[in-house]
Amino acid sequence: MKRLALALVAVLAALAAGAGVEAGEPVMRGVSNPQQARIDYILKCQGCHRPDGGGDDRSNPPMKNVVARFLQVPGGREFLGRVPGVSTVDLDDVRLANLLNWTLYTYDPAHMPADFRPYTAQEIGSLRRHPLRLERAPMRARLVAGFEQERTQTQSP
Repeated sequence: MKRLALALVAVLAALAAGAGVEAGEPVMRGVSNPQQARIDYILKCQGCHRPDGGGDDRSNPPMKNVVARFLQVPGGREFLGRVPGVSTVDLDDVRLANLLNWTLYTYDPAHMPADFRPYTAQEIGSLRRHPLRLERAPMRARLVAGFEQERTQTQSP
């Protein structure tokens, strides 16, 4: 068992070493430790949302090319901090804010608002005190329906 734990630590260290920000990559505001965020994603999120953030469209919605769109609709920002996988994960508020900000930049950079205000530990702490339960699916459907409405309104003169 000790050998397995040491092997896991070695793998995580290697992943962290290769996860640094490369020259020319954009700065991720609110991401104090991208290596830790990547490891946290691997350990806490990718089992359901997959390594590429693709999800499965049934019980584990995709994040790839869609997650930052929630920031553009009323209630969407709060929704991201209250979904069960976020609000109940066993990470402290600092690491969770780091992870959520990293996830937005990593899986949906095209929809990141220019004026993005990163999640803070304080905001995450407040949101996760009110986790979504059964209302999660209808709330998500309502917010996703708002994506098209928001897109149409921003394209109108």
